[in-house]
Amino acid sequence: MSQLPAAVRIVEVGPRDGLQNEKAIVPAATKIELINRLSATGLKTIEATSFVSPRWVPQLADAAEVFAAIERRPGVAYPVLVPNEKGYERARAVGVEEIAVFTAASEAFNRANINASIEESLARFEPVIARAREDGVRVRGYVSTVLGCPYQGEVSMADVVRVCRALHAMGCYEVSLGDTIGVGTPRKAREMLRAVAAEVPMPALAVHFHDTYGQALANILACLEEGVAVVDASVAGTGGCPYARGASGNVATEDVVYMLHGMGIETDVDLDALAATGRWLAGELGRETSSRVGRALAGPGVQ
Repeated sequence: MSQLPAAVRIVEVGPRDGLQNEKAIVPAATKIELINRLSATGLKTIEATSFVSPRWVPQLADAAEVFAAIERRPGVAYPVLVPNEKGYERARAVGVEEIAVFTAASEAFNRANINASIEESLARFEPVIARAREDGVRVRGYVSTVLGCPYQGEVSMADVVRVCRALHAMGCYEVSLGDTIGVGTPRKAREMLRAVAAEVPMPALAVHFHDTYGQALANILACLEEGVAVVDASVAGTGGCPYARGASGNVATEDVVYMLHGMGIETDVDLDALAATGRWLAGELGRETSSRVGRALAGPGVQ
């Protein structure tokens, strides 16, 4: 077991991964205020939006409007998701300086969601990443279904490693390992991370856990013990997975930060400000925050 990292960088995915599954359209003004509030908490990476076709993700059809209006703070990265060259061009037109590309380790998941094989999806990224390299734009990679798939069940570890290795070799400075349906447990998470880290340097890896079965924090801890130092999370726990019944969405950023601070691990995040932002967002969405820490810091009797 490796020594725990002294510091962890949180990648806040709430504005994109959290909101994209909301059924009711969230106003652009709310998205802009959310990102600005998150920027004020000390977070260093905030995934702002997605330039996927509005036909496929209507919730983020206002990507250009939102990105152009946010207050971008020095020292804070605001990556956006792009699926192809057209999305890249739309993103660059409003000044995007970091992008993310996404695929899955499951053939069935790729077929169902982007109508392409793993190899075809990787081929789509090559021109995007090449253009980004020419433009000096940083590229992050996402790999979904690393611990299980809603369509095919078990996912081959060899496929997980192969896809991660390919994204890193193509130029992704960081590869995020996503347990899309939240079926992982600490032992499985640890074994998966070890397998990938044998091919991709640990400093280039991040973890992204959903909390469907209440395992996300335990899985994160297992991966921290292996040396990972980048964790994806979503404020207020937004982003329920549409593929797993009862899925409670991404792990809440507030809960992750509370755990890290309690372990003496630095994040640069103001937990009180973050929790207040989570409660504000939950109110805007018309529900209670799923963050246990967010509710606790609100005081007794506050929903």
